[in-house]
Amino acid sequence: MNELFAIKNKCYVLSGGTGTLGGSIGDYLVKNGAHVILLGRSLDKLREKQKNLETINPGHAHTFVVDVMNQGEMELVKDQIRDRFTTLDGLINLAGGNIPGATLQSGQSIFDIGIEDTRRVMDLNLFGTVVPSIVLGQLMVDQGSGSIVNISSMASKQAISRVLGYSMAKAGVDIFTKWMAHELASKFNDKIRVNAIAPGFFVGIQNRGVLINQDGSYTDRSRKILANTPMGRFGEASELNGMVHYLLSDASSFVTGSVFDVDGGFNSFSGV
Repeated sequence: MNELFAIKNKCYVLSGGTGTLGGSIGDYLVKNGAHVILLGRSLDKLREKQKNLETINPGHAHTFVVDVMNQGEMELVKDQIRDRFTTLDGLINLAGGNIPGATLQSGQSIFDIGIEDTRRVMDLNLFGTVVPSIVLGQLMVDQGSGSIVNISSMASKQAISRVLGYSMAKAGVDIFTKWMAHELASKFNDKIRVNAIAPGFFVGIQNRGVLINQDGSYTDRSRKILANTPMGRFGEASELNGMVHYLLSDASSFVTGSVFDVDGGFNSFSGV
């Protein structure tokens, strides 16, 4: 492989690495010889994913049970990573999602939104990115290099119905990405980069019930999405891997503060 794209024997932290998209990214990195450190709150899920990754490439999967929104817990993990691994080459912030109380149901308006649940969703999706970036970004500053990849969303770019808290949080991720990129490059080192990926619509564990009927047909929401997606289909989880690889590798050495759409053209189409 071209040295610019080399990720073999590099070490990458993944939060949310047990989900659909994060799981695919973890598989891809391990297949290509990288070491993956999974962070999450569920020991059972972490062990299950680690076991799966070990079948792909033994000795390349590692786990830490941690609440990524808790700065104190993340500081302890940072110290353990520093002690156990030679370098931390990258961080992919995948922790996120939505909860029913923060999602408007049919017939509801914004005045029915659950404020506390909306706060919880914003904490998970925004501070679940901010805290790991700040804590583990310090390791990258100390070693003089590293790449942080955040996960944004189409919901950060335009109003997508029902998911107010999620949308506000992902918009926050976009500006945090730009802010953190400027901070690290201008004050520390041009080899520490921060970018984000804004996935389009992928069918995963969390959103399957919203997009797919029990008989396997598309819901009304799915049909609206696909009508506004020039490629006319949902993304496959593996279709994020190329962009992740690019942003982690030296091939993107002059790229920072950018948000990349991987969306089948959804964000480029007005709907008309």
